[in-house]
Amino acid sequence: MSAPNAARSIEFRNATLGATIAVLRETEPARLADALHLMLGGMPDFFNGEAAVLDFSGVSAHPERIDWVGLASLFRRYRLQPVGVRSLPEALAASARQAGLAILDDAELRERQGAAPAPPARPDPAPAAQPAPAPAAAPAPGGNTLYIDRPLRSGQQVYARGGDLVLLAGVSNGSEVIADGSIHCYGPLRGRALAGARGDTEARIVTTNFGPELVSIAGIYRTFEQGIPASVAGRAALVRLTAGGTEQKLDIESLQLG
Repeated sequence: MSAPNAARSIEFRNATLGATIAVLRETEPARLADALHLMLGGMPDFFNGEAAVLDFSGVSAHPERIDWVGLASLFRRYRLQPVGVRSLPEALAASARQAGLAILDDAELRERQGAAPAPPARPDPAPAAQPAPAPAAAPAPGGNTLYIDRPLRSGQQVYARGGDLVLLAGVSNGSEVIADGSIHCYGPLRGRALAGARGDTEARIVTTNFGPELVSIAGIYRTFEQGIPASVAGRAALVRLTAGGTEQKLDIESLQLG
C-alpha cells in the first residue's frame, strides 16, 4: 500500500541542533493538515513538544503571503513548536519575523550547533584499489548498540542514540522505539518504530512479528490505519528504503527465517 500523494506535502527530519526539520512542499495549512493526518494517523501527541524549523526548500511556487498563524497552530496540534524558518524567499522573510520566527540559513544552523564552517573542498587523491568486501547476509548492529531485554509497555519510549536498537522481548501498542541506526525486534513489534532518526537512509527495521502502528526510516513514514498488509501481518518482516523514481519509498517485505 503506497502512501497517498497528499502525504508527500511534508517530510520530517531530525537535526543535530535539537530541532525537528519540517521540509514543506505546501504552504497552505489546510492541505498540510490533510498530509499530517495521513502521515501520523491523526495522533495529536506524536511529537514531544520539541522545537521545529520550517524548511521551504521543497516549495516549487511560493505564494504572495503565508498564513503563519495557521501553520503555527497546525504544528502545535502535533506538539511541535515552530521557532524558525529556512530557505524562505526574502519577500516573505519580514512576515516570518513578525510572526516571531527566526530566519535560519545553513551557516546559522552550524553556528547554533557550535560547529566550524566546512573547509573548502579539495580533490582527493585516487584511492588505491581495494578487494571487494564479502556480501553480508543481514545488516549487523552498530558499535553503540542498545539492548533491551524486557517488554516495552504502552507509554514507554526507548532511544538508541548513535547506534542500533535490539529488542529481545517485544514492543506493545502505545510505546515508541527510536534508533539512529537500525531496529531489530525479536518479538512482536507494535507501537511506533523509527529507525535512522538522524537521516541514515541505510537503516532498517527487522522483526519476527510485524504489527506496528507506524514505521519510519530517515523521516519517511508509513501508518497502518487500514490494517497491516496480510503478507506481513504477524510475520517476520524487513522495512527499508528503496529507490522509487526520483524519491525513495518505504518497502516492507516478508522474511523467511529458518
